[in-house]
Amino acid sequence: MKRVGALAAIVAATLIVGCGPKGPAAVDAKRIERAAAGEWLSYGRTYDEQRFSPLDKVNRENVGTLGLAWYAEFDTDRGQEATPLMVDGVLYTTTAWSKVYAFDAKTGEKKWEFDPKVPGDRGFAACCDVVNRGVAVWEGKVFVGTLDGRLIALDAATGTEKWSVVTVDQAKPYTITMAPRVVQGNVLIGNSGGEYGVRGYLTAYDAATGDKKWRFYMTPNAEGKADGEISDAIFAEKANATWSDGAWKQSGGGGTPWDAIAYDPALNSIFVGVGNGAPWNHRIRSGGVGDNLFLSSILALDATTGAYKWHYQTTPGETWDYTATQHIMLADITVGGKPRKVLMQAPKNGFFYVLDRTTGELISADPYIPMAPEADTPAGVPISWSTGVVGENGRPIENPSARYANGPALISPAPFGAHNWQPMAFNPTEGLVFIPVTTVGALAQVYGDDPNFQYRNGGWNTGISMNLGDLPNDEAQRAALKAMLRGRLVAWDPVARKARWSVELPSFWNAGLLSTAGGLVFQGAAEGQFHAYDAADGKKLWSYDTTNGIIAAPMTYAIDGEQYVVVMVGFGGAGALSAAAFLPDRPRLPGRIMVFKLGGAAQAAAYDIPPRAAIDLAGVSSRASVAQGRSLFNANCLVCHSANASGGYLPDLRRSAMIRAPETFRSVVIDGALQANGMASFSRYLNAGQAEAIRAYLITEARRQQGLDTAAARQQTKK
Repeated sequence: MKRVGALAAIVAATLIVGCGPKGPAAVDAKRIERAAAGEWLSYGRTYDEQRFSPLDKVNRENVGTLGLAWYAEFDTDRGQEATPLMVDGVLYTTTAWSKVYAFDAKTGEKKWEFDPKVPGDRGFAACCDVVNRGVAVWEGKVFVGTLDGRLIALDAATGTEKWSVVTVDQAKPYTITMAPRVVQGNVLIGNSGGEYGVRGYLTAYDAATGDKKWRFYMTPNAEGKADGEISDAIFAEKANATWSDGAWKQSGGGGTPWDAIAYDPALNSIFVGVGNGAPWNHRIRSGGVGDNLFLSSILALDATTGAYKWHYQTTPGETWDYTATQHIMLADITVGGKPRKVLMQAPKNGFFYVLDRTTGELISADPYIPMAPEADTPAGVPISWSTGVVGENGRPIENPSARYANGPALISPAPFGAHNWQPMAFNPTEGLVFIPVTTVGALAQVYGDDPNFQYRNGGWNTGISMNLGDLPNDEAQRAALKAMLRGRLVAWDPVARKARWSVELPSFWNAGLLSTAGGLVFQGAAEGQFHAYDAADGKKLWSYDTTNGIIAAPMTYAIDGEQYVVVMVGFGGAGALSAAAFLPDRPRLPGRIMVFKLGGAAQAAAYDIPPRAAIDLAGVSSRASVAQGRSLFNANCLVCHSANASGGYLPDLRRSAMIRAPETFRSVVIDGALQANGMASFSRYLNAGQAEAIRAYLITEARRQQGLDTAAARQQTKK
């Protein structure tokens, strides 16, 4: 398979370099559509979101000589997920806490920085770390969405604020982590927060003034009335009838469009991915009745008005947190001997979808992870949610126990998905889509009804029991569990409908991807490396030690005939929060931007890695119930501090001095003493006695961990 006109497009793009008006003021639709080979003008480079660069100066033959050209270190040590943009010699990027930076792309000199001053307690509303995925640039402005729900326009030359609008009800637990897109002079921005209980929507704002142009809601109005928005018509016609009574009327239903957007100018269509339901549990959310449109759907909207065109729901009646917000990519390919304008996506649910982007017709849907009928699943092995087959009606065929109606069931994929937010990439010459995949056995979730569910405003509202089993004490058993949690870099052929090659990765929480005409695929690693693979067969050709882990997708650009490859370095995100025990054990380290070129000889300063903290538990005790504390911890704290309070990326509470004294612990958990650092008060959900029970559980876990540490140290001494 070859993309229609791929070679001609590459030649044309190369000729554009150095032509036409320059400067960020000249970035408009035409320039993004016909982006020069050396530029990276939008989140996925161009509107089709292919993340393919026509640059080939760095290639299979010489990538081994790639070295560091320059780097910069940031003042944030959380997850760094941004894809930088490069416009006319200036590199624009964001960091955790929605901060924006502009650098000279050749020298690394910082031109300006902007801090939107997001309140620290907003981190409490961020399900998956205080991350930000980047900016948009348009006609002299740089646009950023902030964690507390603002959309801000900055002067591209100076970083000064031009306008700012609040896009959400800030009294509700909305966040924004996505990169904006600009289409027809409108800035498109969605939101996050489905786990907490919000109603998702996509809004278009005038890039010049910040005035709202249109809004499309993804779930119904709980009061049964019209919103006065462009989405009213399709909800009245089709979507309202797919919802029944349930907790969604309190929670808003979820459906946040928190990442994926692509645009086809020829069709005048925007394609947006929609998130999970709130609560997750379909029985609690909607009485187990109805498909609940437009949850877990791909929506095609009119780019000018926002009006509905078509939709495809990847997971009808979603009940597992299987979002369809994952990367959406557009391409022109030949299927069955005919050229097709397609849309491709590999959402959380494990299927790779190819749709006709003109009509929404399903062309193919194939599992990119192993799936099987429940009858074929060996005892003790997680059950696939689907048999791996999509019926003629376009609906996945579910396994009988998948909806856990008759009791808890171990289901795969888990809420992390078979593929999370980390972007894919495309190679039109090879005809391959590269996917960062979580393997099927790696993450399975015990799904079961929460018998005590009550909607909690601002809290996690999944409707499934979060009281999972503890991690084993035995280090060998833990190591065996960790070894199961693997990832893969999969090269998927959307025409042959199968993987051509794959590379096993040591961590399930792997990084986004970049593909280039040099025949290369670039990807970072949680363990702290940056790799280049051969796009044809997956052979590893180059690696660089970054120490700090990588989850962001790389990008590339060219200046004065020199090609540069860039990646944001900084580990974090959902995996690092709630599955820290199964990821590399490291402290939080400052984020960096690292820029490479052939023959680069710069040296990055070594990270100052602090020693592991230890606390004295002599005489420390609590009379509260450890069992109650464990239950309360899993219900309130696990999603950020991980199983067994292992913390990892957020504070390891087993090693925190605050558990030594009940007054200190209460001041943090109940009184909000560390609110500015992101640890909000839990006084809405816990009383002082319950907080003390959690402390009792943490003391028990701390002593258990100290025993494991002592045993490990003795074993090491024997060696």
